Amino acid sequence: MQVYEAVVKGLESVGVDTAFGGNGENIASLTLALKHSSWIRPVMTRHEQAASFMACGYAMYTNRLGVCFATVGPGAFNLFSGMAVALSDSYPVLAITGYVELDWRGRGAVNDTSGRNRTPDSQAMFAATTKKSFLLTDVADTCEVLEEAVNTAFEGRPGPVHVHVPQNLTHRHVTVDNYRDLRLDVAPVRPDAERVEEIAEVLAGALRDGRRIVLLAGFGAIRSHAEAAVQDFVERFRVPLVTTLDGKGVLAETHPLAAGVFSESGHASARKLFREADVVLALGNSLNQHATFGLRKDLFDGKVLIQINIADSEIGKTYVPDLALVSDARLAIEAITDALGKRDAPAGPPEPVNRDHERWPLLPAPGGIHPGKLAQTIGRMLPERGVLLADAGAHLAWLGYYVDLERGQNFRKTGTFGPMAGHVNGAIGVKLAQPDRTVVVGCGDGCYAMAGFELMTAVQNDIPVIWVIFDDDEYKLIKLYQAATYGEAGLVEFRNPDFAAYARVCGAEGHRVETLKEFEAAFRAALTSGRPTVIDARITRWALPHYSSSPAGVVPGLWEMLEERFRHG
Repeated sequence: MQVYEAVVKGLESVGVDTAFGGNGENIASLTLALKHSSWIRPVMTRHEQAASFMACGYAMYTNRLGVCFATVGPGAFNLFSGMAVALSDSYPVLAITGYVELDWRGRGAVNDTSGRNRTPDSQAMFAATTKKSFLLTDVADTCEVLEEAVNTAFEGRPGPVHVHVPQNLTHRHVTVDNYRDLRLDVAPVRPDAERVEEIAEVLAGALRDGRRIVLLAGFGAIRSHAEAAVQDFVERFRVPLVTTLDGKGVLAETHPLAAGVFSESGHASARKLFREADVVLALGNSLNQHATFGLRKDLFDGKVLIQINIADSEIGKTYVPDLALVSDARLAIEAITDALGKRDAPAGPPEPVNRDHERWPLLPAPGGIHPGKLAQTIGRMLPERGVLLADAGAHLAWLGYYVDLERGQNFRKTGTFGPMAGHVNGAIGVKLAQPDRTVVVGCGDGCYAMAGFELMTAVQNDIPVIWVIFDDDEYKLIKLYQAATYGEAGLVEFRNPDFAAYARVCGAEGHRVETLKEFEAAFRAALTSGRPTVIDARITRWALPHYSSSPAGVVPGLWEMLEERFRHG
């Protein structure tokens, strides 16, 4: 069999059933091999960047490999944003790209990326955006290289890998004569038993002494499917839970021990519990910017920090923990629960969490739908096991604050790398990985305008994602930052088309709504239509999302900002 036929068959052997990519002469034999595959569904995108985002979406809530592909040179380079997302957000993704004929490197071949004679070095660039990049130089090594790549994607903290396939290996007379199925052999990252006992002893001592413990859960808890284990821990020991934006939904947010989101755009109840805590158990949490109020130096002063992460590199990178455990989040919290249960430690305070954020008023605003009320409506109507994705922008703050997830539902922002349009396209991958789940994207008009043309990909492949566009003809988050930092705003306004009309022209469902009642009707129709749907929701410009630069609250945060300005003139 030819090299790409062997690659496709190898991917089939480890359960890959979908691959996202763009076409090109250099990988023509790959697309033909995918055409003839009886197992892998090829999804051809309008732009290769979308393919990389879709591969991330495919891997987001599953333990399966996301696969994307592109031709040599510019096509391959379009995958970098998705690779950066997978690297920062721990998605197992494989990127396959073409490469110039090995004998032609540095000799003026079209799309040469060998790094020789003033050509870009794609090996170095992919090495910088993945866990490991491979260059296949001998066709006999095809299965060995592919197997190592796939295992590397899943080992330890998951992430992206990349394989270059030179064009000379794709010639018709070049064959793989030693094909074998791939072996996927990845050991889970289990907690160290002695360290588990140390952590359990500290927690037991805190409970006996009446000191307050709070569990701070991040996306690692979602990624490891630790929902049941987290609920068992908080209920047995009456430990309240706060989450990062990406940890939303690890416990039903209506649960009496769920205090909401701890972040700059989070809830007062979560901030209060964190401030009062003596011990913080950070589970599956890298303690990055949004969950630490801008990497605030004094965040854990006077507190005992216990950090659990699947990667040793994430432990102590900003905050030095008093105790650390390198482990899969689910396995860690299960082990700690067992060890703590053997110590007969008393449970924490019996009173439920005060969810004061639910009483935060939404005042009427002119000029369109209030985005907070739009978020509330999405949350209220989101079906069981629904997935709500937020792209980068002010709408993220509204959705994170006003949507309360129930058990089995998920929410995700665009992670630490945070590209605009990452989820406009990534949602297609999420839906294909889990077709039984409703997938809704809350996105800004700026995000959708960047990549909404992939709606045609959803239409062509009959993928019923729902896009809700928070449409106000401006980059709201940038505008707010400019005004707060520099006292003025500029170059943040633009003119939008009628996105709903565009959707209908593409063959999708399209609704343009200007009132909450109209949105409810459109969203209800979208949930039952079984077709790709765009809802263009005209929102007011006169509503500001909840924000605090300090865990002490909005007013102290404003005061700190004023002090900082006076200090620096």
